[in-house]
Amino acid sequence: MSRRCERRILGRNDNTALPVAGLCLMTARAVLPSGPMTQPSVGLILANRAVVLGKVTVRDLIDLSVEAEQSGVFDTIWVGDSLLAKPRLESVTLLSTLAGVTSRVRLGVGCMATFVHRHPVLLAHQWASLDVLSSGRAWLAACLGGPDQASAAQALEHAAMSIQASERVGRLEEGVVILRKLFHEEKASHQGRFYRFEGVTIQPRPVQNPCPIWIASNPRALTWKDGASASDAVVERGYRRVARLADGWMTNKLSPDEFRREFERITTMAREEGRDPAKIGSALYHNININEDRQAALEESKVFLDTYYSTKFSPAFVQAWTVAGSQKQCIAALQEYVAAGVGHMALRLSSWDQRGQLARFLGEVAPALAGR
Repeated sequence: MSRRCERRILGRNDNTALPVAGLCLMTARAVLPSGPMTQPSVGLILANRAVVLGKVTVRDLIDLSVEAEQSGVFDTIWVGDSLLAKPRLESVTLLSTLAGVTSRVRLGVGCMATFVHRHPVLLAHQWASLDVLSSGRAWLAACLGGPDQASAAQALEHAAMSIQASERVGRLEEGVVILRKLFHEEKASHQGRFYRFEGVTIQPRPVQNPCPIWIASNPRALTWKDGASASDAVVERGYRRVARLADGWMTNKLSPDEFRREFERITTMAREEGRDPAKIGSALYHNININEDRQAALEESKVFLDTYYSTKFSPAFVQAWTVAGSQKQCIAALQEYVAAGVGHMALRLSSWDQRGQLARFLGEVAPALAGR
């Protein structure tokens, strides 16, 4: 195996990776940062909300997943998650379906916005079952979801699930602690603010040990605020949460320089929390639209994102969240993120022409990222 095809894998003592089509298709463990990479780990984000919007079919999602795996370019298939705020195919159900039509790619939810709505005992059973069904390929990235003021639909979601928006942080933090107990302990007990139980053993156990739990956040550029930042105190607590509880950090809407700076802050906090910063992974959730006319690519991306999120984003917000333009422009932009040390790049095709954009990415962009 060439040195540029090596990866450090969470929960393993070796650096096992499968070189496929010039890229590395990794075994089912979360990526760990190991300094500047010459080659990225790449995931494909499925537009599972697009099924509800009538833009793609379930068959499209399955076929795109199979093609992504067979290409050897992607090591992960990602799906989104929401209940009422942005309705879509339920994430664990969809990932379970994809487990049956794939065999090597990891299966991730990024991010699980309903994490705070799900009772952690039931979620532990569901997620462990997914890990068994996929032979150890499940990758959980939890997040807070939006507050009530994000939208009327978001407020309705919290109300329907009998959750106060102000409880989201506490429920997420407590939920992560509970999942770690239930994944790997027998007769686990917990006495917390929101959840209490005694002598609980979840079966089956996850294949992965530890079963990775990441936290997705970017308090510096809130989606529901068109990229505005939260307060310094909220940013501090959000980063500290990742440093204390998570196996890795998934983020979005950051430039390469911003990513480098913010991730360094998280790893510094991890050291303060008594953790090895080298064991904190990183991932960027980003959009891509390949078009010789960069402005046309950004305009198409804005239509896609506005529809997908039921909002009206500013052009500046879309530009910050999208790699767009010609083959050369997209390659250069992605390579900047690789140089910044991003451990995994999860890419969503910001066009309703999902198949066409995937073909262009595989044919025009991926070979350059693989050094071919």
